[in-house]
Amino acid sequence: MRLHLLLGLAVCCLLPAPSVAQEVLDPPSVLLKNVPFDITLQGGNAPAARYEVRSATGATLASGTLEANSSVTARGLTLSTRAELPLTVVIGDTTQELSPTLTSGWFSILPPLIAIALALIFREVVTALFAGVWLGALAVAGFNPFSATARLIDTFVVPTMANEDHAAIMAFSLLLGGMVGLIARNGGTQGIVEAVAPFARTPRRGKVATWAAGMAIFFDDYANTLIVGNTMRPITDRLKISREKLAYLVDSTAAPVAALVPISTWVGYEITLIGDGVAAAAEQTPAGAEALLAVSPFGIFLQTIPYLFYPLLALIFVLMTSLLNRDLGPMAAAERRASRGEGLYRPGAVLAADTTSSAMEPKDGVPHRWWNAAIPVATVVLVVLIGLYSTGRAETGPGANLMDVFGAANPFSTLLWGSLAGVLVAVALSAGQRLLSLQECIESLVGGMRAMMIAMIILVLAWSLGDVTAAVGTSDFLALLLSDRVAVPLLPVIVFITSAAMAFATGTSWGTMAIMLPVVIPLVVALGGPDVLPGGSAAPIFFGGIASVLAGSIFGDHCSPISDTTVLSSTASACDHVDHVRTQLPYALLVAAVAMVVGNVGTAYGLSPWIALAIGVAVLFGVLRVFGARMDEAEG
Repeated sequence: MRLHLLLGLAVCCLLPAPSVAQEVLDPPSVLLKNVPFDITLQGGNAPAARYEVRSATGATLASGTLEANSSVTARGLTLSTRAELPLTVVIGDTTQELSPTLTSGWFSILPPLIAIALALIFREVVTALFAGVWLGALAVAGFNPFSATARLIDTFVVPTMANEDHAAIMAFSLLLGGMVGLIARNGGTQGIVEAVAPFARTPRRGKVATWAAGMAIFFDDYANTLIVGNTMRPITDRLKISREKLAYLVDSTAAPVAALVPISTWVGYEITLIGDGVAAAAEQTPAGAEALLAVSPFGIFLQTIPYLFYPLLALIFVLMTSLLNRDLGPMAAAERRASRGEGLYRPGAVLAADTTSSAMEPKDGVPHRWWNAAIPVATVVLVVLIGLYSTGRAETGPGANLMDVFGAANPFSTLLWGSLAGVLVAVALSAGQRLLSLQECIESLVGGMRAMMIAMIILVLAWSLGDVTAAVGTSDFLALLLSDRVAVPLLPVIVFITSAAMAFATGTSWGTMAIMLPVVIPLVVALGGPDVLPGGSAAPIFFGGIASVLAGSIFGDHCSPISDTTVLSSTASACDHVDHVRTQLPYALLVAAVAMVVGNVGTAYGLSPWIALAIGVAVLFGVLRVFGARMDEAEG
């Protein structure tokens, strides 16, 4: 037996290594007319070989040498007619034919626009998202409607659920929903309401308290949204604050504060992208490279903070509407309805989380102890903070500062640890005090998770639509519209609008930042010359351009019904998702308009960013005082 094994091992060692195929990696399924695209080629373990990418008309689109065990990306390829398809890729003796769908660049924005329009018109988001995903799958399937239906499931829905980060967010949301079910059933939620009642007697105080809670949980937008919404909802319900208003308070403090505070999961990501963009700009403009690289990416980020007009003004406007107790447009109608006792949400609304079940009510006879809710929530926050620090420290080492540590942390794992710890603590408190039996704990946990099901469906479809926009090149087309059409002083405002449009259409602020920052920073330096570099006479355009990407991404994400943070805000607030978008949109548009006119344009022409912020606050205050309807305020 041993002899056979030895002979087998010897034969395996003498045999040549299996060959690795030379191939196209992740070939594109959809191409847009006259919009540049890239093709990545992978070399095998054979010797170096020549490669060519040819169109059906015989034109050579790209050529070069592909080394063994390496890859090369042919960039900037374009097609204008379907007669140029299929493409032929030749690598040495290997030939591969690619037959993607070729369509107009304007088609690429149809899937998100159709989904958004249908959601706003019919106030039903699941069908609208389904239609948007199907339209994108139609292009991927070569405009075959039957194949498109199959591609919707196997190419978009299932892969997005299998995505590790998406699965982590779903698990975090479900576990936190289960924890909410537990603390509602054991009387903890009602205990919080009764404990806060002496302090939050009026809607004004309730709104300010919600804003303060949103500012306090600054380290991650997902944790902020779900914790603040679920914790404050029973309090705002008692004070007759509409669910639409609660969703606005939650949504408009989550991403803005996380994007501004250096100790957060956002800022480390932003600084990495700024560093990549600066390196690309320095490589393209050697004359200004020294001045450009003299400031660290973190130093550049700090100097962009005064230019982040939208998130700064959004946070101030949330507080302003709360203190003045005034509202505009659809939000005023929603608040008036709630204050008159006509319903916390619109009749016929489809709530993103179901809180009407008896499983979400305190069990008969249990005492209402506030700490049965406060301790699990505090456990979630504490475990997430410790997890962010420990995972970040493991990546950066002992010498890194706190901002670098949080920037390098793994937010998805830590959110899972925090939500699981919260559930276990809630179970221990419920069973340990004999408020609930173990069986009742499990039933409450499942009941809380069941209340999240509508939100999970919306999230999966929203993520799938995001994958659709990537497959059909929505971002590439929008970025192309920006290039070479920009007057230097107007760069910040045009970048803001473009980033907002991209985030609105794709539903992702992080994805927009990843696409736009490496494009915008070299573009600003190339068009503005030495004057826009840090320390130059036109440096505000440089900092304003970078800030406009970050701020525009947040604004577009706020307005988009296909954004995951918008969905989670509706979920945590138990609000109809479309109603949340419709009532928040006028506020976001107002703040963005002031940010662009006073901030982006004003600073580009020499106005101090601090003066611009002060003027912006004054304008928003004036609009709210003149046009805002004052809500009736009675003690809760």
